[in-house]
Amino acid sequence: MNANPDFERVQRPETDAQTRAIHRVADAVHRLNEAVQRAVGEGVSVELVRVSRHHSGTGAWGDQLVPTVREAAKVALTSE
Repeated sequence: MNANPDFERVQRPETDAQTRAIHRVADAVHRLNEAVQRAVGEGVSVELVRVSRHHSGTGAWGDQLVPTVREAAKVALTSE
């Protein structure tokens, strides 16, 4: 699989389903934050709004979000 003998595949340690779920959410939030930064860099404002809360029925819950995106107001910069 790998032509370079200096590198070999390292298996990830086994984790339980809850830990994997936490890592998936953390990875998704990281990607979301990067996307927000890119959008802001392109001149739009982004606000994340909670629209619902998902319940498991066993005491666990999670917020569900949607983005509200607006073009940034054009502000004239003047030097005085």
